[in-house]
This record gives sequence, structure tokens and C-alpha cells, in this order.
Amino acid sequence: MGFVMTSYIRKFTLLLVSVAALACQSSELDPVENVQVETHVEDWRNEVIYQLLTDRFANGSARNDVRTSPGDLARYQGGDYQGVIDNLDYLEELGVTAIWISPIVLNVDHDAGVDAYHGYWQVDLERLNPHFGDLATLRAMVDACHERGIKVIVDIVTNHMGQVFYYDINLNGSPDENVFGSGSTSPLGRVTEYDPDYDPRGIQSETSLGEAGLAPISFFDMPEIFRVPPNPPIFQTEAAYNRRGRVTDFNIEEQVVYGDFPGGLKDINTENPEVRDELIRIFTDWVLRTDIDGYRIDTIKHVDYEFWERFAPEVRERLAAQGKSNFLMFGEAFDGNDELVGSYTQPGRLDSVFYFPQKFQVFDDVFGRGQPTRKIEELYNQRAANYGSTPQFEGIGIPPTQALINFIDNHDLPRFLFEARDPRRLRAALSYLLLEDGIPCIYYGTEQDFAGGNDPANREVLFTTGMPRDGETFQHIARMTRIRRTYRALTHGDFQIRWVTDRTGDEQDAGIVAFERTTPEGDYALAIVNSQGDHRSETSASTLGGGPMVVGAPAGSTLVDVLTGDRYTVNGAQELSVGVEPFGAVVLIPEADVVN
Repeated sequence: MGFVMTSYIRKFTLLLVSVAALACQSSELDPVENVQVETHVEDWRNEVIYQLLTDRFANGSARNDVRTSPGDLARYQGGDYQGVIDNLDYLEELGVTAIWISPIVLNVDHDAGVDAYHGYWQVDLERLNPHFGDLATLRAMVDACHERGIKVIVDIVTNHMGQVFYYDINLNGSPDENVFGSGSTSPLGRVTEYDPDYDPRGIQSETSLGEAGLAPISFFDMPEIFRVPPNPPIFQTEAAYNRRGRVTDFNIEEQVVYGDFPGGLKDINTENPEVRDELIRIFTDWVLRTDIDGYRIDTIKHVDYEFWERFAPEVRERLAAQGKSNFLMFGEAFDGNDELVGSYTQPGRLDSVFYFPQKFQVFDDVFGRGQPTRKIEELYNQRAANYGSTPQFEGIGIPPTQALINFIDNHDLPRFLFEARDPRRLRAALSYLLLEDGIPCIYYGTEQDFAGGNDPANREVLFTTGMPRDGETFQHIARMTRIRRTYRALTHGDFQIRWVTDRTGDEQDAGIVAFERTTPEGDYALAIVNSQGDHRSETSASTLGGGPMVVGAPAGSTLVDVLTGDRYTVNGAQELSVGVEPFGAVVLIPEADVVN
């Protein structure tokens, strides 16, 4: 017994020493000197973004492997900035030209049995999360990426802090969870001071005599897990938070904007001018300290519109004054409502958004579940009305309608293959992703056919796979990204649908979607994807009383499929019938423009 206890004490002591070392590393204020910032992006439509969770991509340094738990996806795994540096060849071979990394700032390190490996539980906005590396290594990673033409996008949060305080509802000075009711004569209820339900008045204190006004908030002081009063100092005041408790109904706009995010993430009062100014200063400063190229912004629909109309223009203005332009800001409005998602791209707001409506209606429904390709056209026809049609002032120079961030997988949803199962379906979806208009984004591990379910199962560890490059999906992405960057029509061309269908069975055109990409300079591409896997389908309905597809290419012109080398001639009526293999794709380029 004594030996076991001694062994336990040694292990516990080592753990405390390791955590203390990490805390010490974090407590040292990073150097504040700015670097020389430059504009590294010519046109964001040229880019292929790769979203990676820093903790899961690659482990390059054992120095920050503190309190890791290999294989436990709710805990730290050890990935870091050095791991990214060490695996840039992998990204280049895949065809990646921009990476989107996890939030970089210090987090509440652990809560309710889960680690903050994801980066969304921020506590100090001016210090780095030491699990991923120090400022010098982050800067080295950005520099190494830029040397290879790879841009760096950082994930940020303006909506909430981590669980840094509790609501002292019963005024006893300690965080409590109370159960009331008998369960037999009255229903059981529960009040938690960590994460109470939404109250539009603000969370109320309550004693045995009844309500006693707004509940005070009390900040934690647990430095061993960085659960301490937040920084900058404004975030240690009650005025920095909305203090209304957690969202219980995401259909009520007031709760969505002013409520705490479930799990105890405390909603920031972004209507407070002092808070807003600090967020603008902080996230401008991180760009000036690292020379990063863009921000992906978390939970934007939980923040008031007026904030975006101040934050985005002021960050752009300050960066432009320092020589950084074309700085991309795109947001996550986790919603299938196309009008709502598009509203964040209206004038004066963000450059782009993560295109959730397409994820749900096109990639999940059409490519994943075999629904009619007509849905692609129906969604596309809403774009002009729902998304900004002019570039943001001092933004990326492209209207949001042409710069939507297209994706199949991400960290908040089960992976495509979790339901679809068949990797051929995934490759068909990837063909569409990499040939359509907008900016494609590939979630790490998709190239390895990862098929995890809901969080955290969809946040698998990549570096334990050996990161092979010879798999069929990896090679498919690499080939499609090469074609995309070879032919300007596939990055800059306008998008026009030439064929969709309501048919999903054994009909001639079942599963076909065809579209042209053309530029004013005369670049031309015709892409055709078969979203079903039962049979070869064609861009024709002759067996159903219709005719071949009409195209914009001149009559008599010869088009070459750059995937196979097959040649097709447009007839005198500008018609073209093309057969596409199950889950296959055809990419037709004018013969004179084909690059050998």
C-alpha cells in the first residue's frame, strides 16, 4: 500500500510540476514587438484552405506535451505549431495554399473532464496557449508558410469567454448546483450557478426570502488550469458581460445574441464601447505581431450586427495603414437559413461566411443522400438576394457572392463519411467543391477518409496515421487542386448551371450537375459531376423526350476532358451530350487552352 501511495504521489507531483511549468511559460508576457507585415494574397479565389485543429494535425515538439492523453479525443493530444512546420510538404502535395488553425490565445485549460484543445474557452486574449508553442514558434510557422506561398488564417472568438466566473445566485460566495422539488409531489428542478438558464432580466439572485436583484458574478482563481480572472482588465468587470444565462431556445433571437453559449461560456457584451474597442485593438495587434493573413470568426450569429459594422471596417483600416491589405475575415453562422447566413456579408460587415446552407442542402442532401441535383440550382438562385454583391471597403476586393467559403466537413458536425460511408461519394463531393465558384475549404483528415461522428469523434488525430499520401482520396484532391490552379476559369470564372435534374433513379441524366465557368477575358471550363453511383449518366434527356445539354462554347469547338484526355465536339446547335461514370467527374477545357 505504501509503495502504491508513493508511486501515486510521485506521478501527481510530476503532473503538478509539468502543469506549473506550462503555467509559468504562459504567465510570461509575450514580446510585444510587431513584425514587418505584408500582403501575401493576390486574390483569395486562387486559394485552397485547409482547416486543421492544431492539437490534432502534427506533434513537432515534446516540450509542450503537458497533460496529454493519447487516444482520448476529449483531451490534449500534443499537436503544435512545430508540427505544422514539419509537415508543409504534406500540405503542398495535397494542393493546400492556405491553412486555418485553431484559436491561439490562452484558454481555461480543463473543465468538466474535457480539455480546451480546440481553443474556444479563451481566458487571456493577449497571451498564447502554451500547449501549441510560444510566439517565436508561431512566427516561425507563419514565415515558413509564407516562404511556400501558404497563407495563414487564425480562428478567433468575439462572442464569449470561457467559464471564467459563476453567478452567485444564493449569495454564499461559492459555486453551487442545487436540486429542488420532491420528485413525487412536485417536479425535480436544478439550478446551477455555473450555467443557469436564460433570464431576459439578467440572472437573479435568490435567498430563502425570495429574489434579491441581479446575481453578482464571481471569478475563479484556479491558476493550475488557467481558470483565472480574464485579461484584458475590462473583462474582469460585470459590464463586459450580458449576464443573462445560457441559451435554452436557439429559435429566440434575443437569447441567441445575449445568452451564454451552453457549457458555461460567458457571453461578452459587445455593445459596450470599451469592450468593442478592446476587441478591435487585440485582434489587430495579433496580426501586427505575427503577419497572419486572415481571421475565421466563431459564432457570429450570437453577436449583434452593429459590432460587425465597427469591428470589420476598423480592423481593415488599421491593418491597411500598416501595409496589410486583402486581409480575409469570414464568419461562422452555424445555420441552414440562407438569408440569415448571408446577412453577415452585407455592406460594412464581413468578406465572407462559412457556407452552411450549401453544406446541408448540397453536400449532405445531394451528394451524401442522393437527392436531386435540382437542389443545387434552387440554392444558387438565392445567392444574389441573400449575400453582399459588392466588395467590402478595404476588404479582399471580391464581392461576398464570389467568395463564399465552401466546405464538406468541419469540426462541429459528423464527417461526411459517417453517414455516407462510401468514399466514392466523398470524392464526387470533393470534385464539386474544387470546381465550383467560391473558396474551397478542406477539413484535415478528409483526405484520409476520416469518418468520425459527433464531437469529439470528428476531431481525430492525424499524426498517428503516419499521414500517408498514396490513398485514393488524397490523390484525388491533389489532382483536382492541380487542375483548379492550372485553369483560371476554375478560380475566377462566373458560374452558370447548364444541367440539373429532378431524377435520381435509373433515368438517363439521374444525378447529373453541369456548370460553366467563364471569365470576361475568355477563359472557359465546363464541369460535369455525377452525384449518384448506380450507373453512367449523361447530360441529355433524349430517352425522356428531351435533348442534349446546350452550352456556351461555340458550335464546332473541341473540348478536352483534362482528367482523361477524351475529346468532345459541340454540335451546330451548341449542344453536347457527355456521359459521366458513377460518382465521376468530367472537366472540359477548349482544346487550344489545354496545358500538357
